[in-house]
Amino acid sequence: MMPKTKYVDIYDDLKKKIEQKVYQYQDYLPSENTLIIEYQCSRNTLRRAIGNLVNEGYIQTKHGKGARVIYQEFKENEYVFGETETFKEFAIRNNKKHRTDIVVFEKMVVDEHLHKHTRFPIGIEVYHLKRIRFLEDNPVIMDYNYFRKDIAKELTIEIAENSIYEYMDRELNQRAVTAKRKMIVERVNELDEKYLKLDGFNSVVVVTSHVFNADGVMFEHTQSRHTPGNFVFFDQTQRM
Repeated sequence: MMPKTKYVDIYDDLKKKIEQKVYQYQDYLPSENTLIIEYQCSRNTLRRAIGNLVNEGYIQTKHGKGARVIYQEFKENEYVFGETETFKEFAIRNNKKHRTDIVVFEKMVVDEHLHKHTRFPIGIEVYHLKRIRFLEDNPVIMDYNYFRKDIAKELTIEIAENSIYEYMDRELNQRAVTAKRKMIVERVNELDEKYLKLDGFNSVVVVTSHVFNADGVMFEHTQSRHTPGNFVFFDQTQRM
């Protein structure tokens, strides 16, 4: 098992300190040299961690000035479109009662049709799941998940009901590093009507995600179908 990458530990620690207001909004982080000594790391490792914080809208860097905190707490029920935040993390952040019900849990071999749909290589094994996500006992998301079996090893229904990412991070040292996402609006289908609480809406917000680990291998393809009345999608951009 490969050890967790050093820059990820630094990123996690700095992100936690910003969220807990150790470094507050508009504060500058300590200097590069100070952080290198604190984390006992190389300059390139630190800069990789800092780059991730910049990309996720936690800090903004300026030559000669340093790294300034621009993070502010998200409004309630904002879904962070640009991050790999899990449903469980989202629910906890918003103080919402949550649960996940498993409708389908099976193993499949990727054929040509599934390859075109997911971009997984033909012939590999994947876990295929359909999960209903509940907030305050209301079914608000339906996830169609495919996970590479050789990366999300020994996946179970119990794990899928809790948090797959949490399991992969803690037990397998596999972390979701990069996510490519597309968002569109579609008319509801039969499964949406069967499983989701639509509140009169005739459409759902569909987010398709391709998620990569630290080695650049795509290990997850997910289509999440969201009820429109429950989420505000949030993103941030940076102009260089």
